Amino acid sequence: MLKLGLTGGIASGKSAVGEMLVALGAHLIQSDAVAHWLMDPRRPVYEEVVRRFGREILNPDGSINRPRLAEAAFGTPGGAPPRVQELNEIVHPAVIAHENEWMEEIGRRDPNAIAIVEAALILEAHAAARFDHLIVVTCHPEQRIQRYARRLEISLDAARDEVTRRMAAQFSDQEKIRAADFVIDNSGSLAATDQQVKQLFSKLRPHP
Repeated sequence: MLKLGLTGGIASGKSAVGEMLVALGAHLIQSDAVAHWLMDPRRPVYEEVVRRFGREILNPDGSINRPRLAEAAFGTPGGAPPRVQELNEIVHPAVIAHENEWMEEIGRRDPNAIAIVEAALILEAHAAARFDHLIVVTCHPEQRIQRYARRLEISLDAARDEVTRRMAAQFSDQEKIRAADFVIDNSGSLAATDQQVKQLFSKLRPHP
């Protein structure tokens, strides 16, 4: 089985590339979805996050309010300092363990499978060594802001502030590219990205 890490900065198009790879026959798990699941009430990660960050991050029903948690983790201008490293220390080990179990299960079912973990912080979490190859998705900085604004239905100024805040906690595109085995440039059309993905997949697909 081939294990791939799929990463890139915020709003670079990781999910779109992941969907294209799944359409070609790969298996995909998203770290964000795993983290959300692990932070459901009554799970150990949830308990530890609430213990460290306080009950003010909770919704009335007891679930974690993700924008409030992001504000507490990434900090606010003129407010409390960022605590993103503290949050990552709680969440990353559990996420990585779950992903590793998932990859093992995929490998048991199909030894020739391609299993992909999509995660923004593979390099920042020092987790790249568990993959056979690392794929990095990039795009122009202004496109990142425009896509984030559309996704959250917020103004460009608000998106720029949020993207800048989150990128401060991530490696730059240049650093990610240096660590990559393959780079997908998502600055053009979806068709152009899809063509790059198909070319990449043809190199990765196990041959009889």
